[in-house]
Amino acid sequence: MTGRDPSANEYDSGVDLTYPPEAEAFRGEIRAWLEESLPAGWFDSNFEMSNEERRRFNDSWTEKLFAGGWICAGWPREYGGRGLSLMDQVVLNEEFARAGAPLRADFFGDTLVGPTILQWGSDEQKREFIPGILRGTIGWCQGFSEPDSGSDLASLKTSAVLDGDEWIINGQKVWTTQAQHADYVFLLTRTDPDAEAHAGISYLLVPMKQSGVDVRPITQVDGTAEFNEVFFTNARCPKANVVGGVNNGWKVAMTTLGFERGSSSTTGYRRFLKEWQSVVAEARRVERARDPLVRDALVRAWSLIKIMEINGYRSLTDALRGSHDAARLGACNKMFWSEAHRSSSNLAVNILGMSGQILTGHGPDDSLTSGSRRGRADYPVSEIQAAFFFSRSETIWGGTAEIQRNIIGERALGLPKEPKVSAT
Repeated sequence: MTGRDPSANEYDSGVDLTYPPEAEAFRGEIRAWLEESLPAGWFDSNFEMSNEERRRFNDSWTEKLFAGGWICAGWPREYGGRGLSLMDQVVLNEEFARAGAPLRADFFGDTLVGPTILQWGSDEQKREFIPGILRGTIGWCQGFSEPDSGSDLASLKTSAVLDGDEWIINGQKVWTTQAQHADYVFLLTRTDPDAEAHAGISYLLVPMKQSGVDVRPITQVDGTAEFNEVFFTNARCPKANVVGGVNNGWKVAMTTLGFERGSSSTTGYRRFLKEWQSVVAEARRVERARDPLVRDALVRAWSLIKIMEINGYRSLTDALRGSHDAARLGACNKMFWSEAHRSSSNLAVNILGMSGQILTGHGPDDSLTSGSRRGRADYPVSEIQAAFFFSRSETIWGGTAEIQRNIIGERALGLPKEPKVSAT
């Protein structure tokens, strides 16, 4: 684990981005807090942490974030946040990213279901769930995709039938990240089988720790297993755990997906830039950096990262202006970065050649770049190999590249909808 990357600005385009004076003043506050709170030497170019030092840092850092008021800082003050404006949230993300300092990585709780409950939930639901999300005492997973209902989410078949004060749930979900660790799943179920596809769906908060829920990990080729199949067999959920009203789940789910695709608009590109810099270093190490074809490919990969950065600012501008172009921009951005990352990870492996087929990692103690994926000891992938494997999934989750193209064609270009495949 390293601190702030001293070469982070080496490839900056020099674009003049002027933020409001109050946002820049807030930036100074965040920067001062980080400099005071991070370990000594964090900003040195040669800063390193041992595994034991990293564990101690992780154990104490979340409490420091709470004390500083940086966890869920955009939430209303009455629910434990700081009520930050969108601009201030952007500045917060930027400063933590520039310092290489982690914000709490509870993506499902902090970024997805928490804001959804704040927007759609009842007062009782907010009192029950928001404190646990804020303190990190409730783990969450997302139950949307099914074996035959991933891209066409409205065709889902998991059902919930009301039985007194409880919903009885039957069905299956797949690619459910972190389901094996979750306490609750925010689940899309069909509660009215006779309604039109989008109209008969409800959004439930379902306890995972019960006999009617069976979680089966899906082991990937590199030994990781954060994805799961989840089977519901007469699983139970309190009647009161419907968010946004019965049969209104589609609208609620689109809100959740909006949070997923709209967060960290000006910092998302940074992980790809950091990865690209490591690929350049590897090209130099294996003495291929002077190969004209390799240099051309590296420049092309860098140009795609700069487009990601610019697209992020376009999304931020759209949100600040309230021009409601999020669906089109979200589809464009998601399709672009996922395909660009897949291409760059292919390039990285190709640069390494046959040596890229050799497992050079150090097993589960390594903290890998792609979501801290930890493999098993007998399949020790390197960071580049982990990124290569993970990039395969990125063009699928959150909406496949094919579906993103449909959205762009229909909503941005005004093309007719894609004909449905006949069942006969």
